[in-house]
Amino acid sequence: MKSSVDHMPLRKQREIGRVLEILHEEFEDAVNDGTAEFKKRGRILKIILFGSYAKGGWVDEPFTMKGYRSDFDLLIIVNNRKLCEFAEYWHKAADRLIHDKSIETPVSFIVHSRREVNTYLKEGQYFFSDIRKEGIVLYELDDEPLAEPKPLSPADRLRVAKEHFADRFLAAEEFSDWVQYARTKTQTKRAAFALHQSIEQAYSCVLLTLTNYGPPSHNIKFLRSLAEEQDRRLAEAFPRDQQRERAWFNTLNEAYVKARYSKHFNISEEALSWLAQQTNLLLERVKTVCSEHLERLSNE
Repeated sequence: MKSSVDHMPLRKQREIGRVLEILHEEFEDAVNDGTAEFKKRGRILKIILFGSYAKGGWVDEPFTMKGYRSDFDLLIIVNNRKLCEFAEYWHKAADRLIHDKSIETPVSFIVHSRREVNTYLKEGQYFFSDIRKEGIVLYELDDEPLAEPKPLSPADRLRVAKEHFADRFLAAEEFSDWVQYARTKTQTKRAAFALHQSIEQAYSCVLLTLTNYGPPSHNIKFLRSLAEEQDRRLAEAFPRDQQRERAWFNTLNEAYVKARYSKHFNISEEALSWLAQQTNLLLERVKTVCSEHLERLSNE
């Protein structure tokens, strides 16, 4: 695998360096705060940069393209599956990466154990095969290579992609229908939760259909960044150039929990109306992107 980031500007290289510092600091704090043996032996084995910053072609023009900006996408590989738990080991790092003033580039990361990654590679998970092929190793504790990928046949790729698309796109449409019903009943919390779920399923649909991988996350900002890396036409649905609209999307991101359990959750009808409109646009883009991908696989 590659190990150089010399193709990136120096300021981006400095940002990457700071990102690595924060990830290591917060992980060490998390595993030191406990007596369990797996925590004491907990290690980060590799940190791999993937996506547009690894392959080239990233976008860093926040004042153009409706405010679009590519993320640093990272795969963190640890030595125990228990250490992948986001809430226990990684949420503080994620928060620091958002608020650290020396890091201008958004950062998205997924965490898996080495055994999980090797299993995915042997099962033909082409998301991880692409990372192994095109990713850049930013840090590694040892030089043990990842497993050799076993590619799926074109027929199997088409079958799996069709199954993912049929399942997830239907779910996205069903939640969208629920939004309309809840709004007619002025059930704003239910409408917000359904909107969140429609968007989550839509982004998961893209990721699973195009890569056969979807991270176990309800964070639609995170899923959005991964999905938009697959096809930037998806960025048209939720532009970032207006502060008010960014705030509405952030509020919706909290709806998965707060719209169900917090009496203080509140969202305006104006926000719901805009979010519902943009969600419909997102579904159109998702259908186009996935249909084109399925057609390409079929032609193979």
